[in-house]
Formats: sequence, structure tokens, C-alpha cells
Amino acid sequence: MKTSPRFLIGDREISADGHRRSTWSIAAHNMKIIRLFALAALLTTSCVRAGLPEPASVSVLETSATQQEEPFVIAANPLAAQAGQDVLKRGGSAIDAAIAVQAMLSLVEPQSSGLGGGAFLTYFDGTSSKLTIYDGRETAPAQASPSMFLGSDGKPLGHRDAVVSGRATGVPGAVAMLALVHEDHGVLDWKSLFSAAERTAEEGFVISPRLGRFLGFSFPQLDTPDAAAYFGAADGKRLTTGDRLKNPEYADFLRRLATGGPDALYRGSTAAKIVSKTRSAPLEGRMTIADLADYRPVKRDALCNPYRAYLVCVPPPPSSGVGLLQLLAMLEKTDIASRGPDDAQAWFLFAEASRLMYADRDQYVGDPAFVSVPVKGLLEFTYVGSRVALIGDTASSPPKAGTPEGAVLAAQDHTLEPAGTSHFIVRDAQGNVVSITTTVESIFGSGRMVDGFFLNNQLTDFSFNPMDAEGRPAANAVAPGKRPRSSMTPTIFLDQDGRFAGAIGSAGGNSILAYVAKSLVGAIDWNLSMQEALALPNLVARGSGFGGEIDKFDPAVLEGLAARGVDLKPGQGEDSGVHAVMIRNGKVDGGFDPRREGVVLVGTD
Repeated sequence: MKTSPRFLIGDREISADGHRRSTWSIAAHNMKIIRLFALAALLTTSCVRAGLPEPASVSVLETSATQQEEPFVIAANPLAAQAGQDVLKRGGSAIDAAIAVQAMLSLVEPQSSGLGGGAFLTYFDGTSSKLTIYDGRETAPAQASPSMFLGSDGKPLGHRDAVVSGRATGVPGAVAMLALVHEDHGVLDWKSLFSAAERTAEEGFVISPRLGRFLGFSFPQLDTPDAAAYFGAADGKRLTTGDRLKNPEYADFLRRLATGGPDALYRGSTAAKIVSKTRSAPLEGRMTIADLADYRPVKRDALCNPYRAYLVCVPPPPSSGVGLLQLLAMLEKTDIASRGPDDAQAWFLFAEASRLMYADRDQYVGDPAFVSVPVKGLLEFTYVGSRVALIGDTASSPPKAGTPEGAVLAAQDHTLEPAGTSHFIVRDAQGNVVSITTTVESIFGSGRMVDGFFLNNQLTDFSFNPMDAEGRPAANAVAPGKRPRSSMTPTIFLDQDGRFAGAIGSAGGNSILAYVAKSLVGAIDWNLSMQEALALPNLVARGSGFGGEIDKFDPAVLEGLAARGVDLKPGQGEDSGVHAVMIRNGKVDGGFDPRREGVVLVGTD
């Protein structure tokens, strides 16, 4: 007889009838009970904000299968994916492989992520079935102030100037976070995980078409002295696709990181260089050696909510995972599932629900250590229904944020989020899964380099204006030690038996939420293969703007959208970078975003 799984929300257990018990079970095949489980997770999150001890994970308390799972690596660059697969071949765990992937991405995809940036990681333990969030988001220096992105005239700095400034860089979090996950779940020695990236940096790699394309653009980061020197060719021109690029400084840093651990970045010569670089003109920053030494990643409880037959789990604030869950909850109240990718009404519903979600996200989400985020209220069944009821027959004027339970009056936020990010997924033979979104913020970060890697400009993810004309503070205003709001939402979802069912995430700045939701609708509602779902045209609707890949939509869909008041404009930035996997009938259905250079490697051969 099959035993139903039991769920543990941190260290708290609540029975299906609402009574607290020392032991309880939830019949996961019953979606009503799954909803109770999700609500329990939300209640736990609200307790954490109230100051109660923070639980570290969501668990499924059942004996997991001892059989080996089929490993895979899905990443945005073949060299990075291969580095991860090689670690799995040596018997490494999912986090061992993920560290190798990130070290390589920092070299071969520097426009997107790197060791000078930050990340969110969602971890599924294949033995205990625990879900744990690791928050490696950058933090503002202790000397940061709410007005640091205001000019002498009291007006916000121009974004193009701010992103290359010294004050744009937050204390990097990716390395410390990866080290923490490795301490919890690593198998191989830390020092053995950087050899592929070190060798490639020393010998050089051929610049890929994607990196070469970005090197042909006029990003302000590429005009910085560091970037100009790094990408400069012997003839005085800039390197391009097909050229070989070596990075001996990065190779040297990786050797020190391998032997010295995270201290190689957060203390000593590299830390001193980071501080010096960020305190250089223009617009000197305020980071200190103490800021780097004091950085700590955070373990958080996963935020989970049902969608169709799955339980979707994401990082809580300061990630915008709650926005993804709210968007899915709204879409579940529509008939989008009975439609399809060739139906203009389906895309209209997606656009309008997206705008409602972004209005709420932009208003309320920030670092929960500094502001009260109404997570429970945003996902409450009746509130979600009230938002869906605002969707009419044609596009409305830009929607305003609603007033969910627990909301605190806040300024409307207009934060820009450029798209310099990458997402990858790893599963090992023991069924452990890493879903990680990693970033240096905008393209090539701040354009400033230390020891062969780019520094982030993540603090420009804060609201430049700390308050509005009425004096209401922005939830995402700058403060010392604060983590800026992020759209990164590395996701893992479970099936009705509490087993790993898939993972997804994307690059794309504030468009990440739309990219991921679109892909889930395609894969789950429209039953497309994961590769087909990721290839669906992108549509991002936020405020008064409707962006989309107009060359990929059927003309009839574009006409239908226009008739409903949705006039799509060409998208901007990096486009999406969605990587995802679903387990269908026991088989791995993985996909990489065709807009990038990703690859799905299944097995260890």
C-alpha cells in the first residue's frame, strides 16, 4: 500500500484540519490539501517576518527511493555545462557541479554573471526531499544612504551614468553562497572544482557568437578602461566572435579561491582591490574591507503555491518569486489552459495578468529585513480573484497596485532592471537538484574588473528615488546592509506525491517573471515539450508598455491583440535566457532557450 507523503514546514507541523500536532500527514494527491500546505508555508513566512526563528526548508517526510536518478546539466554555454558534467562524472554532487559551472560562466559569459556578482539558489535534497533557499544577493555597504543615487540637484542620476559608477557595486554574494551550499551538500573537495575554468582561462577560449555580438554594442561598460583593455585586440580594435581570449589573472584568482576558499575574495588582496575599484571615480562608492568580511549568505524558507497539479516553490523576498506565484494564481482563474499559443485571447489574458502582477510586485516587494512584504496577502485566494476580475475585454489603463492584507502604504516604484543574468540547473545521480539564477546585473556589470572578473552594479536595482512626492518611502529604497529587490526566481516544482517534477528559471531583468510564466503555461497548460515551450514568443507587459517578439508571433495573433488594445513593440535587452526541465513519465524533458547558446546534457557520458 502506497504511503502518502508528509510535509514539514521548517520545524512546524500543522494538521490538515488546522490543529497543530507533533506528527501529521497531508494527502498530496488532494489539491485542496496541497493548497492547505501552501497556505501553511505562507503562514510560516509571516511568522518569520514577525521575528520567530526562521525555518530553513520545506520538506516531504517520506522515505525516498534509493534508485539512482538520471543526472543532467542545463546551462547557457556549452563549456560551462561540460565543466559541470565532468564533475558529475567524478562522482560530484549537484552543488559540486554547479560551482564548476559558475566558475566557467564567469569566464565565458561575463556579460551575464560572475564571481563578482550575486545569486539565488533553490536546492532540492534527493534523500530527504527538503527544499532550501540560499540567498546570495548582494548587499549595500554599511555607509550606503537612501540618497546615494540622487544628484546634487536632488534628482535621480541618469541610469547610464549610475551603472558604471563606483557606488553601483554591492558586496558580492555568489561565492559565499556557493561555499555555504557546498558545506551543506558538497561531496568533492572545494579545491577540486575550479580546474576546468582555470585551465580554460590560462589557455584561452574562442569568443562565442553571443559574446561577440555584445562586444559589438555600445554599452557604457565596454568604454571603461578595464573592459577596453580586456577586450582590446592587438590592432587597437575590440575582439569579436572567433577570436581567442585569455585571462591569466582570472586563472590565478581561481587557484587562490580553490586553495583558500571564499576568503580569497572576501579578505586579503582581492578584497582590497574591490574596495579600491569601487571607490574610484566617477561617483565613488562607499564599500569597505569590513563590508566584504562581514557578508553572510542567508538560508530561507521556500515559498510554495499550487499551480494545476504541481506545487511551485520559489525564493521569498527580496526575490520576486511571490510575483511569479501570483501571476500563475491569476492565470489559473482564467481559461488560458483551454486555449493555445495561436489564440490571441490567451496572450491577452497573459498580458493583463502580468500587468496586474507587476503593479503589485513593484509596489510592495523589497528586503523583508527592512520592509513588511504582504506575501500572504498577495497570494490570498480572494485577493487574487479580485485582481483577475479587473481583466476586461480590452487592455485597461496602466493598473495600480491593489491593497492586499498586510500591505503598508508605499511609494510607487520605477526601478529599472537591466538584463545581465544567467540561469542553470543541475541534478546528480542521487536526485539532488540545484536551480540557480546568477547575475552581475546589467551587461558586463559595472565594467570594472578585479583579478579577471567583472564587478556587479547590483545596487542600481534599488529605487533611485527613496520616496515619492507625498513622502511615502519606497519599499525598495537603499539602506545600509539591505539587499535590493530581485526578479531572479530559480524555481523547483513538485508533483502530487511530493517528488521532484521540474525546475525553471531565466535571465532578463524584470522580464524574468514573464519569461518563466510563459514557459510554464506552454509546458503545463498547452502540453508542449519543454524545448517548444521555451521557444514560444516572449510577451512582457508592465505598466503602459507591451513588449514582445513581434517577428515570432503569428500575424493573426498580433491582429487579435491589437484589436484588444495591446500594441506590441519590439523587446529590448538580452531577451530571455530560460532553462528548464520537467520529468514526464519518468523521462527528462529538458530545454534551453534558443535565444542563447545553451545546451542540455543528460547523463555523464
